[in-house]
Amino acid sequence: MYWGSRVQTLQPASILTCKSRAFSPTNEPKDTQFSLDTLPQEYPAFGNGDFRSPAYQLRTRDGSTITEFVYDSHEIFQGKPRLDGLPSAYVEDEDEADTLVITMVDYQLGVGLNLFYTIYRDLDVITRSASFEHRGSHQVKIHKCMSMSVDFHHTNWDLLHLHGTWARERHIERQPLIRGTQLISSARGASSHQHNPFLALLSKNASEEYGDVYGVSLVYSGNFQAAIEVDPYETTRLAIGINPFDFIWILKPGETFQAPEALMVFSKEGLGGMSRTFHRLLRTRLCRGKYRDKVRPVLFNNWEATRFNFTEEKLKHLADTAANLGIELFVLDDGWFGHRSNAKSSLGDWMVNRKKLPHGLKGLAEYVQAKGMQFGLWVEPEMVSPDSNLYRSHPDWCLHVPGRNRTLSRHQLVLDLSREDVCDWLIETLTTLFRSAPITYVKWDMNRNMTEVGSAALPPERQKETAHRYMLGLYRILEILTDRFPEILFESCSGGGGRFDPGMLYYMPQTWTSDDTDAVERLKIQYGTSLVYPAITMGAHVSDVPNQQVGRITPLQMRLAVAMAANLGFEMKVDKLGEKERKEIRRGIQYYHQIQKLVCFGDLFRLISPFEGMDTAWMYVAPTQNLAVVFYYKVLSTPNPRLFRLKLSGLHPLVKYRINNGDQAYFGDELMKVGITMPLIKKDFFSEVFLVKAVDEA
Repeated sequence: MYWGSRVQTLQPASILTCKSRAFSPTNEPKDTQFSLDTLPQEYPAFGNGDFRSPAYQLRTRDGSTITEFVYDSHEIFQGKPRLDGLPSAYVEDEDEADTLVITMVDYQLGVGLNLFYTIYRDLDVITRSASFEHRGSHQVKIHKCMSMSVDFHHTNWDLLHLHGTWARERHIERQPLIRGTQLISSARGASSHQHNPFLALLSKNASEEYGDVYGVSLVYSGNFQAAIEVDPYETTRLAIGINPFDFIWILKPGETFQAPEALMVFSKEGLGGMSRTFHRLLRTRLCRGKYRDKVRPVLFNNWEATRFNFTEEKLKHLADTAANLGIELFVLDDGWFGHRSNAKSSLGDWMVNRKKLPHGLKGLAEYVQAKGMQFGLWVEPEMVSPDSNLYRSHPDWCLHVPGRNRTLSRHQLVLDLSREDVCDWLIETLTTLFRSAPITYVKWDMNRNMTEVGSAALPPERQKETAHRYMLGLYRILEILTDRFPEILFESCSGGGGRFDPGMLYYMPQTWTSDDTDAVERLKIQYGTSLVYPAITMGAHVSDVPNQQVGRITPLQMRLAVAMAANLGFEMKVDKLGEKERKEIRRGIQYYHQIQKLVCFGDLFRLISPFEGMDTAWMYVAPTQNLAVVFYYKVLSTPNPRLFRLKLSGLHPLVKYRINNGDQAYFGDELMKVGITMPLIKKDFFSEVFLVKAVDEA
């Protein structure tokens, strides 16, 4: 009936008004004005009079898809239950949230439908999911199962979503709603580089600071669909869940099917308010484990410095240099296992290559530790190379369809994680690996999407369950491994940001944001990512120039300033740097340690969008509003430029602040309403980072 700003009371009669419409059938012969086609629906079906897109579709043994779920019971209780086999938001104390479970029943089918709603008390958040529980005697097939559906009473919205591709992830697109259906989806076996499992509806006047915004994000890492439908009567239906394309789930008597969870955020303070709510929810009530509330170590990754061509001595030399720069974590990337000298072999053979590392992972890790750093490792466990002992022993362990070609991508195939035996093997293999050396960080990569999605372990009628069963298998693996190795900081990666979603963050509290490390491109990538995901979940590295993705040459100062707006790392030939660059990196790391807690745990305020010009700015403000750090970037300069004032945000209007401990003090309202006069910039790729401190702060 209503979702938005808080109201004192709600009168259903003023909202649920029945009006007769031509060609809208009625379910109540005594009331010809009553039609499901013209009323808002909570979890709509198709075939009973509502001609809009349904939230679910079941097929019975007689081939019919007609269902009639009616109210059976409901329960309201404190707290929030976990979802069986799926990641979800949580509470640490039962009084943080209230949960409503509505149980519906189709008595003819003998199937129950449970609708789950949790409302957080201190966050403008509702979580929703649904499950089907078979209590009858004949199996049914689930063809569609959305996690939530909402009907809005008008269409005066803009649609905002995050699109992209490899090395260009999560760019922002905002457009008016159109009549008909607009879909955002992935059928790639992952949430994907192309579309993030998130969308928002914005009032026409909504900006960063003002207007109503409704954001929805799916806690799921596989195929998804988000749909917006505008009907002829100017209503809007929003739904998100598992992509129904190529999906059928057989539900037998006694079984339950659980849909993933949808996170629903309302903000009356524009996109900025929506983002800060998502950030707080994801950071504190979705991410878990030892590293949830800890700043992350500054890391060095050897990939761009060596690719596959390294020796133990070369790695030790890089470790020496990294330690001298003040880096805290040394990460060994691809090429350390099997006989892998390029991308064509050895995935699945997770045994150290003694020709490259004569003293094994343990020997290298202990050397790194002796230099005062932690040791991390890259793995790609979900994949298998045709040229591997694993594939030669178990050619049926990959996703495939008998008699059809096995399509390669990056010279590799996808292990079939819908199979329990494959998952069990992977769990024990990785357990042995992670125990073989003092590993405190793991970069978990996944470098291709799914093709020939079939499983040798499933009967023909269950083949369309494979993609979802894969995700359930992956989540089981991650649940066990993260429980066994709580001291390991896991970072998710899929060619960069191809699986940056809440489902993965539940197990791995940070994600490699993009394979594109160019500072200019990262402005858009990190800005778009920040709409949903907090800075502490983003990995950001400083790399060499010319940049390997776009060939651009940017100054080290800007590369540092962009990477310091997230989890700082380095991926470059540090041993080839001159002394001037080394000093700049040391100073940069020291400065980052001063602002790291602000970046990781502060409230984000986006000031200028990189999608609208050559300038970009954002800032992080401490919850107490006593301290802030501001990041400003200019991509290309212009001749004889205008005077420019940067207006800050999120400060206390009545508190006085100093900028970089300067002599002049400013009230917060002046900094926010009048702004700071920026210097005339006469060079490309300029950046500046500065602190804003309350006057009484040390």
